[in-house]
Amino acid sequence: MSKDNKSAGPNQRMLRVGELVRHALAAIFARGDIEDDALRGAVITVPEVRMTNDLKIADAFIMPLGGQRSEEIVAALNRHRKYIRGRVAPQLNMKFAPDLRFFVDDTFEEASRIDALLRSDKVRKDLEGGSDDE
Repeated sequence: MSKDNKSAGPNQRMLRVGELVRHALAAIFARGDIEDDALRGAVITVPEVRMTNDLKIADAFIMPLGGQRSEEIVAALNRHRKYIRGRVAPQLNMKFAPDLRFFVDDTFEEASRIDALLRSDKVRKDLEGGSDDE
């Protein structure tokens, strides 16, 4: 693999392993395997898992239902990441399981912010005014 490929985005293997990790994490969270007061009763979704090029680190982006207590839940998951890694490893069929890091998924917030900007009066005036200038 050349150095030029680095900026091209994830390769097929990274995407495949990321999806395997995502599904394994979702199953663990659905079963409630992790004993922690911060996680009790939390419904956690895993929208995306990004793998590093060497497949040694998996960055899991999570979002609790309703987005409440997300920072607290991410902190709890990061405290238990070795345990979670041990539960994910058998499902991956890899020589080494990746280290896990958990982050809050903010893509929905960012999409809402962009949508609100596009719907703002100032942008609407610019769009309408742009067609009148021609």
